This record gives sequence, structure tokens and C-alpha cells, in this order.
Amino acid sequence: MSNTVYACEEQTLNFTNKIELKTIVIDNENYFKISNSDKMRPFFMSIVSDSNHWMFISSNGGLTAGRKNSEFALFPYYTDDKITESAETTGNKSIFKVIKDNKKYMWEPLALRSLGRYKTTQNLYKNLYGNKIIFEEINHDLSLVFRYQWSSSNKFGFIKKSKLINTSSDTIKVTLLDGLQNIMPASIGSDIQNESSNLVDAYKRNELQVDTGLGIFALSAILVDKAEASEALKANVVWSSGLENPKHLLSSLQLDNFRSGNTLTQETDVKAEKGAYFVSTEIELKADSFKEWMLVANVNLNHSAIAYLSKQIKEDITLTDKVNDNIAAGTKHLLELNAASDSIQLTADALRDTRHFSNTLFNIMRGGIFDNGYQIEKWDFNTYLSNANKKVSRTSEAILHKLPSVFTLAQIQEIAYGSSDKNFRRLCLEYMPLKFSRRHGDPSRPWNKFSINTRSEIDGSKILDYEGNWRDIFQNWEALAHSYPVFIESMIHKFLNATTFDGYNPYRVTKGGFDWETIEPDDPWS
Repeated sequence: MSNTVYACEEQTLNFTNKIELKTIVIDNENYFKISNSDKMRPFFMSIVSDSNHWMFISSNGGLTAGRKNSEFALFPYYTDDKITESAETTGNKSIFKVIKDNKKYMWEPLALRSLGRYKTTQNLYKNLYGNKIIFEEINHDLSLVFRYQWSSSNKFGFIKKSKLINTSSDTIKVTLLDGLQNIMPASIGSDIQNESSNLVDAYKRNELQVDTGLGIFALSAILVDKAEASEALKANVVWSSGLENPKHLLSSLQLDNFRSGNTLTQETDVKAEKGAYFVSTEIELKADSFKEWMLVANVNLNHSAIAYLSKQIKEDITLTDKVNDNIAAGTKHLLELNAASDSIQLTADALRDTRHFSNTLFNIMRGGIFDNGYQIEKWDFNTYLSNANKKVSRTSEAILHKLPSVFTLAQIQEIAYGSSDKNFRRLCLEYMPLKFSRRHGDPSRPWNKFSINTRSEIDGSKILDYEGNWRDIFQNWEALAHSYPVFIESMIHKFLNATTFDGYNPYRVTKGGFDWETIEPDDPWS
């Protein structure tokens, strides 16, 4: 067979179709589909999660993602314009060498490089709950369809599922190269990445556990400007499932070799290069058949967590099923969180129902949702008092000791109004067991830092927390009060306790107190 790589003989450079929006079902789940999404100007989206994941993604595939906040990033946390511009170098990258009719074709779906070589259609799908997104390219000339989906798992991190479908009546042989580019190492903050990205690259080390296929992305040392040892003890990781004995790459250095038809050399230790994780293997797709595989990525793992994950990959034959089960559990939990704020409605207008679900979800993501209705857990209430006023915490120990481990809002209100300690009463009445809250923060407004505090970094236990800018959080609580009217009094107390006598309000409201806006001194050189 010749080494010549062919493009389609019947090229259609101006193949266009109408842009349409409709609802379809994929794997028993409802999705919105935008047909011919590549004909639109790129637009930005947020992919939600029931846990502490965050993902901001462009309709062209460029993205940033991580957990908790921008300091725990899987891909660089940049502004949205840079994210959109980085679609070719960050996130998904898939290349297929297709043998059909004894000819070789190189196909790079969802990439600028392949534009005009084939007659293609690109579609975008997002599920109704907003926690999954699918990118698709249909190659009409090669009779192939490629899809990849982003979703999340509380236990395992971010999951990219890929699917290659042969829609022809012939068997097709494919050599695939699929993976992720520009993977961040752990322990790099967003400010350092933005200001000193070239220096950060010099400290990167990408390692492969050959027996498990686990990619480990860390720093050779923490960036410090002092003559002292500073070890990097955390790492981001990526692993794969669904392909038999693939070769692994830890950088993007060999992509052009693959495009040229050259043999790939597995990478096991790459220093001072941007991180990547690719799998490559040969597959045979019979007529009307498909092949699926997945990549799983997580951030900020310590040595013991990586050792445990390696053991799972090596020994647990049901690990893929556990990943899928945890994704499904996350969707169920997301529904439960949102339903607790009355997000589920069924009317004759399905689009309006979905819009209501989305509005409610983003409302509780900002202002929070109550942990368990009107139930209060003593451990969190004690912690709140201790942080708010240590003296009140000490003087109220006898009262709190008599309370059960879980009590009601009515009980704490009764205790508050029966107390002669005004500070204790004030703190009791403004206490709210909210969770899932985070303040404004996204690549379009990077100055406003967010942090999704849902679980402890130490032991994984749940955290009840809320924070938001003054106007935002009270607007969110105004809507939330319709679902929890008995908490209105607590919201009012928090509002009044945060307001000064002469009517000024703080810049930000948090569970732990208030942040006041500070006036920065004028620059004498400006």
C-alpha cells in the first residue's frame, strides 16, 4: 500500500446547512442539539456539576476546567477570549488515520486543520441539566462519525468519553490518536500561570506509569525565589479505559509525526514541556459498528491517592462501570439539589421548564441551598459560633451541650429569643446551613475570585458554606425564600447585621462574616 495520504476527491468547500436547535434523546437522556454549530460564531458555556467541579468551554472546544477554584486547574485558567483562541492547543485533540478502499486518509475532526478536505457536519449537544456536553463531527466522505463528551464525577474527576462510528457498509481500519493537550501540573496558581507561563513550563514533569497507563503531571519543584528546598507533593493525573494496549504520549511533540504517517514512540518521562495525554492504537470497525473509550482526569492528588488509583486501574475490572455509576449518581444529586429549590416544573412549554431549571440552578449556585430543609447539625452550628465570636461560643457551651446532634430551626429560634445575650441571639438568628454556594467568578470576570467549598481537602467531609457579593447574594436569597419561607427571618437578620447605622453595606457577604471594600492608594506615577 502506498504511503500517500489522500483527501476526498469530491471536495465540497462550501458545504453549508441550516443552523437548527432541537431536542433529541442520547443514551436515554434529553439533549439540546445545535446542528451545524461551526457555522456560528464561537460562544461560551458553563458546564455545571453537583460537586466542586468547574468547566468553562467554548463552542469550538477550547476550555478551562478544574476543581474548587482557579488554583486547582486541569487546564490553564485564562480569560474567555484566550480560551476560545486555544481550541487547537488545549483540551481535546483527536486524529484518525483511516484505511478505506486501500487508500489512507488523515482525518482530524473538530479541528481547523481538516477544514475543506472533507464534506463534514459539526453538531453540538448539551443535556437539559447542563452537566454534560457532546461535540460531534460527521464525515460524509469517509462515512465516519466522531463524538466526544465531557462530564464529571465526584470520585474520579473529569471524564472525556469518545466514540467513533462507522456508518458505511464496509469494514474500515483506523489508527487513532486521541487525548488531551495543555494539561496543567498541580501546585500552579492562576496568577503564576498567567504571568510566568514560560517559566512554569520549565518546571513541568510528565511521567507515565507503564503498567497502568496512568499519566502523572507535576512540578519538578515548587517555583520559589529562595535558596531552599521546596518539593511538589501533589499531581494532576489522567488515565484511560476502553482501548487494548495503546501507546501513550505525554506531550504534543509527536503529533506531526503521526500526521505524516511515522511511527510513534511511547513517552514515559517528559520534562520542561506542556503536559498532554494521548492514547494510540489500531482498531477495526465493521459495518455499522462503533468503538468507545474514555479518558479520566483529576487534580491535586497526593501520593497515597495516586497509589490507590493505580491499584484500582490495575486490579479492579469493574472500574469503568464505577466511573459511569458515579457520573449517573452526580446527575441524580444535581437534580436533588435543584429540586430542593422547586426547580422541577412540567408545563406545556418544555423550553420554559428547562429555562426555569437553569435559572434555579444558577441561583442556588450563587446563594446556596439549605443542607437538609429546616434541620440544623450541631457540629456546624458550633463551628459557626466559634468562628464568629469566641466569647459567645464559650458562654453558650452549656446551652449547646443540651441540644441533640440534629435540631430544628424552630428550636434554635426559641433558644435565641429566650437568651439575654444579644450577641448570642443575633448569631443564632442569622445562622443559615447553606451549601453549594460560590460568588461570581468566571473567565469573563477573572478579578472576582470564586471558591466552591463543598468538601474538606483533608478528610473529604462536607462543608456548609456560602459567599457572594452584597447585591448578588441577597437577590438569590430573595428567590430562595419562596422555597424556604421560615428562613426569611434569618435572611433579614443577616442583611441588617451587615448594614451600618448610616446605611453602608459591605462589599461581600460570607458565612464567616463580611468583606469591606478597601480604597487603594493612588499611584503617584500615574
